Amino acid sequence: MNKTLIAILVAGLTTAAASHAQTPNASEPANEKTAAATEQQKPAAEQGNKENAVQDGKEGEQGHGEEASATLTPAQMALANIQAEVLTAKPVDYQLYAPGEILSNGYTSYRVSPRVASVVLRRHVALGDHVKEGQPLITLFSASLAQAQAEYRTAWPEWQRMEQLGRKTVGEQRYISAKAGLEVARATLLAYGLSTKDLQSLASQQSRALGEYTLRAEIDGAVLTDDFEQGQRIEAGESLITLADEKQLWVEARLPANLSLTLGEGAQAEVVTGDVRVKATVTQEAHTIDPVTRTRTVRLLVDNPEHRLHPGQYAEVFFRFKTKEPVLAVSESALMRGADGDWTVFVEDHPGEFLPVEVELGRAFGQLREITGVKPGSRVVTEGAFFVASEIAKGGFDPHGH
Repeated sequence: MNKTLIAILVAGLTTAAASHAQTPNASEPANEKTAAATEQQKPAAEQGNKENAVQDGKEGEQGHGEEASATLTPAQMALANIQAEVLTAKPVDYQLYAPGEILSNGYTSYRVSPRVASVVLRRHVALGDHVKEGQPLITLFSASLAQAQAEYRTAWPEWQRMEQLGRKTVGEQRYISAKAGLEVARATLLAYGLSTKDLQSLASQQSRALGEYTLRAEIDGAVLTDDFEQGQRIEAGESLITLADEKQLWVEARLPANLSLTLGEGAQAEVVTGDVRVKATVTQEAHTIDPVTRTRTVRLLVDNPEHRLHPGQYAEVFFRFKTKEPVLAVSESALMRGADGDWTVFVEDHPGEFLPVEVELGRAFGQLREITGVKPGSRVVTEGAFFVASEIAKGGFDPHGH
């Protein structure tokens, strides 16, 4: 009985184990078919994605490579006054304007001033007078000068006596002392502004009252200033009269500080003031910037034999230049800022069709500007560039402003 039950249980377990072992084998084909179907669908999807990506890339490349342009009809170009010219390299003859002022020639002018504190006694010239060298200008009085004149009057006869007696008679020390005393007195009077003629009069005891002296003109010229009054006390070095030779004057032109231009000595210019036009020559160029006007000074020399120009007048200065080699240059009105901020010109690729071309700016030639980045022979918009830029930026053009 027990043996029979045990045999039945062993047979059942054997059957269950066999059934369990057969179940995976039955499901494997189904899984393989599912995987195969999935693999078949996957390449198709991937292929579709790849094709879409390639198509998107092509569209992106096409959109990036497509340049903006403007197409205008002849009527639109006429209304907007759009003009284009063929760009060719050629020497540029241009003009540069600068405001200026006419000044006296500081190298030939003379400022008359006392060299010792004095009081004005008399004037001998007036504003605007033309004087000759050696002509009396002003007579003054100085107590310090009176003392120096008295010392000279004493030293002169003493030296005359020592010279007549001789060195051996009076002794070496006394002889040298008399000579030195006269030289000191003489040098003091010359330093105070007296002339050799004044000293001769003083030595002969025929001079005027002690302390009086006259300042004379050192050059031929015109009296430009005489800011003083008779009876006025003047300190040493204080200006009384300004003399200037107006046959040659200075003209100081003011150029922008950021202008990259060097004017060599001898460069020519035209100076205009009122109805007077004269030629001028550059003599000096400042290397510093004026802290007030923030400009650079260029000094010119102008001949003025007829005295038609006068210091203090304002003037217009025109410099003329010509490039040594041909250059590509366009007018300032042809230059526009692109969307990225770079400088741009518009090239007429076909009649009525304009393309923006980025350029690099070079030297400035008055109203012209040197450019690079455009091929010679291209037709570049010289007038109406703003309207072409508006057409490209807005996608439409309406010269009537509607």
